[in-house]
Amino acid sequence: MEDEGLPETLAGFDQPLALLRACHTKILAHCDLLEELVANLGNTDKEDEVHRAARKVMNYSPTSARLHHQDEEIDLFPLLTRQSLKLADLVHGLRQEHRQLDALWEAIATDLKRLRDIADHAALAERVHAFCQLNRQHVKRENMEFLPRAESSLSSRQLKDIGSAMAARRGIRYTG
Repeated sequence: MEDEGLPETLAGFDQPLALLRACHTKILAHCDLLEELVANLGNTDKEDEVHRAARKVMNYSPTSARLHHQDEEIDLFPLLTRQSLKLADLVHGLRQEHRQLDALWEAIATDLKRLRDIADHAALAERVHAFCQLNRQHVKRENMEFLPRAESSLSSRQLKDIGSAMAARRGIRYTG
């Protein structure tokens, strides 16, 4: 259960949309890791791997996913919702999916924190499946529908401002 599919480095804050796409790749790789973790629950030969995978997911998901959603909802969505009703509707749907993903993650995180004590592996597997399925659908919508519109609509000044805000949210000085 390794995360070999994760990129070593991400795009920089000077390319905020590329950075969001790279984050999507990491999110999907962590979904794969979560699914593998669940598939190996109860297998005593894989117990160490399961706990290592749980730690990796817990180290990445709570902070990175929250920041990723903030990047989109605070910096990107407001710039694009005014462009058309269709785009506003898409953004509304993406925001709703963020709420659903956050709720599913909270339930999964609770289980991962007490992994050794979980008796109902099937319930965790069901939550992980729902979370990963929604993440895959969400990432596909953002990559195929939303980000291309953002790329064609945003000025270089807006992109610089978005990159700066993303860096500041992470406590990184951005000189762009």
